[in-house]
Amino acid sequence: MLKALQNSLLSLIFPQDCSVCSGPVDEAADGVACSECWHATTLFTGGEMLCAKCGAYFGQTAAPRPVYCHKCDDHAFDRAVALGVYEKALAASVIELKTSPRVPTRLDRLIAARVQGLADLELLMPIPLSKQRAVERGFNQAEVVSRAISRSTGIPVDASSLARKTHTPIHRIGMDEKARELTVKNAFEVVRPKLIKNKNILLVDDVFTSGATASHCAKVLKKSGAARVEVFTLARAVMH
Repeated sequence: MLKALQNSLLSLIFPQDCSVCSGPVDEAADGVACSECWHATTLFTGGEMLCAKCGAYFGQTAAPRPVYCHKCDDHAFDRAVALGVYEKALAASVIELKTSPRVPTRLDRLIAARVQGLADLELLMPIPLSKQRAVERGFNQAEVVSRAISRSTGIPVDASSLARKTHTPIHRIGMDEKARELTVKNAFEVVRPKLIKNKNILLVDDVFTSGATASHCAKVLKKSGAARVEVFTLARAVMH
């Protein structure tokens, strides 16, 4: 009853157009995208062919054995997972999250379902913003996602031990891998190493593109004693 009332108010008093197709958003839980665009978005269910390490998307049909893209061979993290491909409703939700620190109900449920398969993790660690960008934005969207994971799993969030010591350009989906690598090289540091020593850590961000940022974060964490570093993102860009 309450859900129906909320949706009626959304449609009548606060009508919202879908950020993807411009049609009406009938369900408040769907956030900025309509249910049709959510259904059209590639969300990972476990039946896809993904790189076993970085989660690169190869296709809808799973392989009989683990496959690797080998572009991630040198990355310092142990494994990366995402909710789905950076497209349609998922892309619109990620973009909205950069300006509004709220996780809509549908996205929150997808996060909760995905993280249940991640075992033996002890700390959630959002990839940090520079001080300048944190002031500009007012919040860190990776920390917002981390809090959503924590509500579902009970794993604590540590948003202070990993810091970005230099201000770097915002990564764009179209940037090549070399450019991404150069912008994050030596950009991160661990400021509270005692709190991460021997810990299994889940790094959290909104989008995984080349993996350069996650890899450099994982590298400094492991140098400071972290036992294992996995990565969780809302979306996975398809790199060509």
